[in-house]
Amino acid sequence: GHHELPPVVHTTMLRAFPENLRKTTETIIPRAPRARTVFDDFLAPSSPEEPAVRSEGPFQPDPAPREQAEVYPETGTWDLVMAGVGTALLGGGVLFLLLTKLQKQHAVQQQQLEKQIQLLQQQQEMLLPGRVSGEGVPAEPAEPGLRRRSASQLSQSSSPSAHLKDSANGMVSPDPAVPAAAEEPDVIVVGKVSFNPKDVLGHGAGGTFVFRGQFDGRNVAVKRLLPECFHLVDREVQLLRESDEHPHVVRYFCTEKDKQFHYIAIELCSATLQEYVESPGFDRRSLDPVSLLRQTMSGLAHLHSLSIVHRDLKPCNILISVPNRHGQIRAVISDFGLCKKLQGGRQSFSLRSGIPGTEGWIAPEVLQEAPKENPTCAVDIFSAGCIFYYVVSGGQHPFGDSLRRQANILSGSYQLSCLQEEVHDKLVARELIVAMINPEPQHRPSASVVLVHPFFWSQEKQLQFFQDVSDRIEKEPAEGPIVSALEAGGRSVVRTNWRMHISLPLQTDLRKFRTYKGASVRDLLRAMRNKKHHYHELPADVRAALGSVPDGFVQYFTSRFPRLLLHTHGAMRVCAHERLFHSYYCQGPEGDGK
Repeated sequence: GHHELPPVVHTTMLRAFPENLRKTTETIIPRAPRARTVFDDFLAPSSPEEPAVRSEGPFQPDPAPREQAEVYPETGTWDLVMAGVGTALLGGGVLFLLLTKLQKQHAVQQQQLEKQIQLLQQQQEMLLPGRVSGEGVPAEPAEPGLRRRSASQLSQSSSPSAHLKDSANGMVSPDPAVPAAAEEPDVIVVGKVSFNPKDVLGHGAGGTFVFRGQFDGRNVAVKRLLPECFHLVDREVQLLRESDEHPHVVRYFCTEKDKQFHYIAIELCSATLQEYVESPGFDRRSLDPVSLLRQTMSGLAHLHSLSIVHRDLKPCNILISVPNRHGQIRAVISDFGLCKKLQGGRQSFSLRSGIPGTEGWIAPEVLQEAPKENPTCAVDIFSAGCIFYYVVSGGQHPFGDSLRRQANILSGSYQLSCLQEEVHDKLVARELIVAMINPEPQHRPSASVVLVHPFFWSQEKQLQFFQDVSDRIEKEPAEGPIVSALEAGGRSVVRTNWRMHISLPLQTDLRKFRTYKGASVRDLLRAMRNKKHHYHELPADVRAALGSVPDGFVQYFTSRFPRLLLHTHGAMRVCAHERLFHSYYCQGPEGDGK
């Protein structure tokens, strides 16, 4: 093409072109490729005639054609330069537009991020620690299944201490310093429910929020649900209505709705089980851990009696009520969003709607890809077993840390390190928890069976059980089934010879009246029974050694023979159907007294 530099032959031809030919651009620079001519041979460097042509003096090549021949390459180069510059400018313009667009998008994203950060900061400001009640009990409720504040943060929105006594009873303080709902400018009133949207108690998945509110002059927690959750409202409300008559199930008051949301007014509580366990400053004097667990199981047994499976038991779904007029608090089960009502006498539920529950607290049969049968109420027993260990261990989980927890649940790998010691209380707790977290759901005890387990027995009930057993087997033959069951494995119970492990004053006193076999469990129970019946007739040094009845007396023997209660309770299960033992074993199809 014309953009290529002209070959040497053309310029040579201009200098040696014959005079008789017309000098034109067509001749000098032909448009089409030409065939080889005589001039090619004549002008070749190796031609012998070339010196003669160059020696011609009069011939001067016309400068014009050479100048014209030199113009063409300059014009072509300029076109290339201009084309390159134009392409560069065009590319730069496109790149500039793209960068501008990206910068705008980045700016928009940055603004959105800043708005979200501001929103989170506002929510955190709402959740900052505030006022604490005069009794040291946080006055903020915990809503079922929702993220909660710490014990000190719970009282941010509470009124002064004068208001807390009425708040504990669920009533609004008559103190004029506390503004009524209608007088507060930001209060939203929907039917009989009113609340301040700034007074957030907690929030959960799906845009669910819980606010401090009022219903008919009573302090309540108002749960607000988005439209897409409306289909869950009716089920949750129906289950609350069925079950809220129990003192250990959260109380339901009413449901309201507007064009945007549904609202559920429920009992206002002060804290969660998680705060009860993990907050060092929590006042537990009115509710010890064993009583708390008993109340939780009582509420769960009530739900199961109504064929309601909770399916999401965990520490933050067990709430601690506000103190009553006597300063007493109680545990209540909350969050019925995942509950399932078993219809038509069914004992199980399907998993077609997905896996219910919270990771780390879900029973293994719910997670199995091909379970042998549909899950039952036993899923709640498994979760409750994890909660039991969480409470007695002070915050630990039987299946390890949160990262490996669910995998350990599937493999059945648990570790009850806090209950390894050979101590009466820990052995009793260990036996119950191991049964509750059994990987086979059919081998887990029912809620009713859990409630009558020796874990919940007082010292007085333990002593009465030992006496009843001793009286029942006193006339039984040594080779009979009851005594045989009691003596089987008794060597570890009496520690070879129980007489060697009691104090010397008691040994001396026992020898006065009858002979006791040191290797016999029945004789050990008889000795306990006799000393209890004749306690006030014992010498002072023996009474001092045994301690007061019943607490000191029972502890004297269970501390020396930590397996005695569990062993005796298991051996006497054959008599569970007898009236004498009804209070020690669960009756009915799910219990021991079948």
